[in-house]
Amino acid sequence: MSGAKTGERGEAEGVAATWLDSETKVLEAPHDHGTELRLWLRMLTCATLVEAEIRRRLREEFDSTLPRFDLMAQLERARDGMVLGELSKRMMVSPGNITALVERLVESGHISRTTSPTDRRVQIIALTPFGRTAFKTMADAHAEWISGLFAGISAKDEQALLDQLGGLKHSIVAALGKSG
Repeated sequence: MSGAKTGERGEAEGVAATWLDSETKVLEAPHDHGTELRLWLRMLTCATLVEAEIRRRLREEFDSTLPRFDLMAQLERARDGMVLGELSKRMMVSPGNITALVERLVESGHISRTTSPTDRRVQIIALTPFGRTAFKTMADAHAEWISGLFAGISAKDEQALLDQLGGLKHSIVAALGKSG
């Protein structure tokens, strides 16, 4: 393993350790914090650990990034491509961030950019055949990584957690609706 990769992994592990430390501090004094706060920190810790590992594996195994993977995933669902504005909305990032990602993926041959036949000001972004093949390989690996990271939980517990988090999502949406 190269020094750069070792350093990068150390950084990802350092980020995860920071989150674990934050959670551990809260859990050391449970009476000082409500269950909701401890639950939030636990969910954040889990999400951070998974994301850091996915980022590391994409970088090491595919020389890619999570934003590139996410952009390609959106384009995989849009067989005819999509305009930059729609891509930006779906990814919930600014058009400027999308433009930079698109440039890199056009240069690497993963996506194409064409002018709309109905409006010359609009560009349509789509996966190339090469990009589609590369994304499928990454997506298959990504699915295996997620399965591996969740391997320690039974199918029954996975479903229970999914149901409970669905209830939490509903509660949050309802609370946001009440405050707005």
